[in-house]
Amino acid sequence: MNQKVKKVTAVFDIGKTNKKFFLFDKNLNEVHKEYTSFEEIEDEDKYPTENLPSLKKWLKQVFDGILEKKEFKVEAINFSTYGASLVHIDENGNPLTPLYNYAKPLPEAIIQSFFKKYGPKEAFLKSTGCVDLSMLNSGLQLYWLKHTKPEIYAKIKWSLHLPQYLSYVFTGIPISEYTSIGCHTALWDFNKKDYHDWVYKEEIDRILPPIVSTETSINMNYNGNRIKIGVGIHDSSAALLPYIRSIKKKFVLVSTGTWSIVFNPFAADQFEGKAFSSDTINYMRINGKPVMATRVFLGNEYKLQVEKLNKYFNVNDEYHRNVSFNYDTYLEIIRDFKYCFKWESIVDDNMPEKTNFSFDKYEHAYHQLMTELVIIQIKYIREALGENRIARIYVDGGFSNNDIYIKLLSHKFNHKRLSTTDASLGSALGAAISISDKKLNSKFLKRNYALKKHVPFIVNG
Repeated sequence: MNQKVKKVTAVFDIGKTNKKFFLFDKNLNEVHKEYTSFEEIEDEDKYPTENLPSLKKWLKQVFDGILEKKEFKVEAINFSTYGASLVHIDENGNPLTPLYNYAKPLPEAIIQSFFKKYGPKEAFLKSTGCVDLSMLNSGLQLYWLKHTKPEIYAKIKWSLHLPQYLSYVFTGIPISEYTSIGCHTALWDFNKKDYHDWVYKEEIDRILPPIVSTETSINMNYNGNRIKIGVGIHDSSAALLPYIRSIKKKFVLVSTGTWSIVFNPFAADQFEGKAFSSDTINYMRINGKPVMATRVFLGNEYKLQVEKLNKYFNVNDEYHRNVSFNYDTYLEIIRDFKYCFKWESIVDDNMPEKTNFSFDKYEHAYHQLMTELVIIQIKYIREALGENRIARIYVDGGFSNNDIYIKLLSHKFNHKRLSTTDASLGSALGAAISISDKKLNSKFLKRNYALKKHVPFIVNG
């Protein structure tokens, strides 16, 4: 064989906005990438949704194009996608409905009828690890289809979560796997470690394919190439996997973006008797073990408030990126601390009726904003930590580069070890790792994720 041909693992990493394709070499270094995005289409109710036909066409074009080039030898392929989304296929493998958007509202009558049959609500949400019932809980989509579109429901041969549908596109084999089932679907009973009773009573289990481990792969001859094809993985679980595989001690991961989600993969013992708050949800590890997570709309709120500050102080949109932590400014704020910001997308008991501050400098107002946001973040980290004696906190995503956020967080958790990582490849790398035999060690995060440890500052006086 030509020595220049690189052996690689291919990964499709499908987000709501960006669709990405990566090739990783044997050391899990990225050697090729392609990006695209599609205009959303509308479902039968004119609600915007994923352009599934275009996505399917792009998958095939990109992958077939790589195989034709002969520059790489693709040994394996896997798929990481957002969750809470099902593709319902008929006996010929053709989708019967649009890929419904998980933000689409469910009729209130459906939710009421569901709880009338399978309530009480609190007990149900607790056992299934959900915050409320909506299309975001993909299991409810099946209940909605069965009771409002029976003629379509009757034609469903299999309902596949999106990562497994992408795998099906390449293999023609329908399967289910833990990370997709366990991502706040309302399908899984975390106490029983099986589908919830309602799934069997409604006979929905008949259209859910057999469950396999997320590490399963199918050896196939694809277009004349012998390739190991993965079964797909939910993106949040994929992003968590490199940490689980390379860190030997217990930790929580604070994944920051539009949502700030705190993952605790070591909370199995907390599920019994835990009173779930409205911001606590469950995910599942690739081996079926539960991951407790808390979430808050922190990145979204940050964006809204920064836009207001920029306007108020008449600075450009990028100005906030260059504000670094200032010790004296922080001392000034906490000396006579009071809450100043009224949030738009977060509800918090401490917020005033309206935003009110007396700062005449952008830097002061920005420090105040970050101080208040970090106070909220701390609450969600503590909730995820629970009673566990976990000494390590990892932060990735947008806020990992925010100097004030990191300094304040490490100060507030000065009895723990706080590290940041650059995990821009997080879910794609996780998908590659899940079908790889490669063992990860403690140096992996430093080499691949720019791991950086942070020392907390000390307040004098």
